[in-house]
Amino acid sequence: MSQRAVERTLGKLVTDEAFQEEFFMHPKTACVPAGLDLTPEELDALSRIPRSALATLCACLDDRICRLHIALDPAQEEHRR
Repeated sequence: MSQRAVERTLGKLVTDEAFQEEFFMHPKTACVPAGLDLTPEELDALSRIPRSALATLCACLDDRICRLHIALDPAQEEHRR
């Protein structure tokens, strides 16, 4: 268990909308390219964070510390997987 990995994951969840979307669809898969080595228990706990709570926190953050998210069209999204 790595507190640092949990903290980094939480940071990405609130500042990186693309990561957040991927994480809630495929938690383990989203963490691999981000270099986040979480235990199954940590993944489960983080996956249970209510998205509404994250949305509320994200809305309070200054845009200067958040990643710009540009949604791909469905064809690009499917090709990416």
